[in-house]
Amino acid sequence: MNSANPIWISSSPSATWDQRAIQPCVSQKPNLLTAAKEQTLRGFGGCFNELGWQALSWLSPAERQAVLLSLFDPRQGSGFTYCRLPIGASDFARNWYSLNENDGDFGMQSFSIERDQQMLIPYIRAAQAVQPDLKFFASPWSPPTWLKSPPVYNYGRMKDDPRILQAYGLYLLKFVQAYQAAGIPIIHLHPQNEPVADQKFPSCKWEPALMAKFIREHLGPLFVQSGIACDIWLGTINSADYYAWADTLLNEQNTRQYIKGIGYQYAGQYALQRTHLSWPELELLQTESEAGSSENSWDEALDQFELMHHYFTNGVSGYIYWNMVLPTGGQSTWGWPQNSLISVDEKRKKATFNPEFYLMQHFGRFVLPGAVRLGTSGVRTGTTLAFENPDGSQIIIAANPHMVERELIWLNGSDCFSANLPPKSINTIIN
Repeated sequence: MNSANPIWISSSPSATWDQRAIQPCVSQKPNLLTAAKEQTLRGFGGCFNELGWQALSWLSPAERQAVLLSLFDPRQGSGFTYCRLPIGASDFARNWYSLNENDGDFGMQSFSIERDQQMLIPYIRAAQAVQPDLKFFASPWSPPTWLKSPPVYNYGRMKDDPRILQAYGLYLLKFVQAYQAAGIPIIHLHPQNEPVADQKFPSCKWEPALMAKFIREHLGPLFVQSGIACDIWLGTINSADYYAWADTLLNEQNTRQYIKGIGYQYAGQYALQRTHLSWPELELLQTESEAGSSENSWDEALDQFELMHHYFTNGVSGYIYWNMVLPTGGQSTWGWPQNSLISVDEKRKKATFNPEFYLMQHFGRFVLPGAVRLGTSGVRTGTTLAFENPDGSQIIIAANPHMVERELIWLNGSDCFSANLPPKSINTIIN
């Protein structure tokens, strides 16, 4: 992507993927890029869920492959390399299930990923066929019901019982081992999706002290003893209370030794900021984008860019969109319509690419794994992020949320360039 002359790609309501002409700037203004180099990136991606594969199954083989290429192909698609998996049912599973509902099976003899072989793993393997270097992290929405009080898949809390906690650690270890044996590399595991959520869909509440005990006395030692090539992360945190979670667990050394990073979802975005200031050496990740309500609008895409700016300027190494593909209407099994990058109409057998698809493509196609975020200054157009790829190319991604054009000016070496960003647009400059 090195080029003597910068390349400009723009996405807006009137033109979703438009290469436009760049002009020399008339007068040099403050340089957009600074010498500061910040965090190194792992990449971009989304979450695999059963309803996504169901929607893709409605398409012809050729059209389904075209959608997969649009998400995972590194040249013509979004280049996704870093994705999330559920352990058991998420709220976008067809219905509730866990990987072992056999009450009292503390040795996890009946553990099985047979259900995942029906829809989830075929979806993953179809993506791997396009992008063989896909990496994954995983989290459960709910443990098996018999590990909870009351024993239900929604609501409920994790039991504070040594046999229960040890069994749950074994459950998570067996998941990682089974997936890795299937050729699906789980590089880090988060013990609970949204541990402060009490929902009608699969969920489970945890107290921070119990999570610390679980990691310190059960999950951490079990992973070390097994020699599994998978890190333990604290996540996915959906609490704005920095002190309850990051401060509590990280300041306890016997727990901290097992925690290699922290994953925050959108409700935890301000705790993320404090965590980065307090623990700058710790890797952070945005684990799930805001879900929306199935409107899939350009304004939501621009709002998502604002969130991306917050997360990246506060240290995250990757950004994970929630549902990549959903049926038109985005309805979850438990009744919450949500956004997706791509919608599939069952009756028409047609895929529609939504505005946030183009947002994620601006990042995933051009900002490569191993890129370093660059500092920026003097930005007057709107929200702007900049990165330097391993090949030395510099990528500037800028949003113009206004109803009028805004000028972006930057330097490429000693040359100064200018672009009039269209209204309500997302733009990439390949410098």
